Amino acid sequence: MARTILRGTLALAPVTILVHYAFHPGEFLEFVLAAAALVPLAWLIGEATEQAAHHTGPGIGGFLNATFGNAPELIIALLAVNQENYEVVRGSLTGSVVGNLLLVLGFSLLFGVRGPLDRESSFVSLALVGFAVVMFLIPAIPGWHGDPERHAIAQLSIPVSIVLLLVYVAVTWFTLRRHRRLHVSDQPDEMRAWTFGTALLVLGLATVVTAVIAEILVGSLEVFAEDAHLSEFFVAAVIVAIVGNAAEHGGAVVVAARGQIKLAAEIALSSSAQVAVFLIPAVALLSWLINPLALSFRVVEIAALAGATLFTLVLLFPGRATRWRGGALIGAYAVVAAAFFVAGDR
Repeated sequence: MARTILRGTLALAPVTILVHYAFHPGEFLEFVLAAAALVPLAWLIGEATEQAAHHTGPGIGGFLNATFGNAPELIIALLAVNQENYEVVRGSLTGSVVGNLLLVLGFSLLFGVRGPLDRESSFVSLALVGFAVVMFLIPAIPGWHGDPERHAIAQLSIPVSIVLLLVYVAVTWFTLRRHRRLHVSDQPDEMRAWTFGTALLVLGLATVVTAVIAEILVGSLEVFAEDAHLSEFFVAAVIVAIVGNAAEHGGAVVVAARGQIKLAAEIALSSSAQVAVFLIPAVALLSWLINPLALSFRVVEIAALAGATLFTLVLLFPGRATRWRGGALIGAYAVVAAAFFVAGDR
């Protein structure tokens, strides 16, 4: 049912592009349409990536997942960098990590069944996020005093990003084979029906269309935030972060509802780790081709990342999934979202 709905809503992408270029509506409507259109596109990219991975083996498949699985967030971030809207970039990336840890995992546990979790895998993912938060302090603390966008902080972000990427590669090297085996074994036969060429073609087209939709989204974000009486930071950290991951988030909850709680938790936790130690440093390094991005996260962002990591670790320490733990995680996300709302823009 969910896959059928997502296939049907793929029509939102051409509709959004047509409305944008032919009718020039207000930015508020454009933002809503673009946000809605990104959800099925994110699902399609994920679907094509998984199909391609079945033909390439776990090594290249893992690379494809890391590269294209986060394509919507990466494109949104780089477009915002191009517009020098750095608060939107950092906010959307921070919100993605926190959203995976608290919101996605929370709903997965809430709608899933009671049962054991993979403690080793969970702790590895949480350790990666925790390590990333510690590394983020290096460029973040200088940004709390003076201009947070100054060139020196952007330069300081380079070695931090390189270290994080090296850690990501090292950990992935040791865990990817196990994770990929687990993931592939849980896929129905219909998920392995595409040819490699078809998967690459769909992946390429979906990524191009996503780039166009993301440009519309970023271009209308400022006016949408103003009309909705919300800060750009809140819109990026909560709304854009949820939209960029919506299809993947929904997939985790569906998997949990089907009784595969271990896999659902793996999706949520590994996604948060991937954004923290892969996507954020990748955006920071790629930004030097456009406008250098300083990883000068605000105090509220660092506090949200650290708090979400510690809170999730405490709840998952027993290694069991329960509905009350899911409710607690969702409640914690509501607190973080409220903090982002109160913080506003700099």
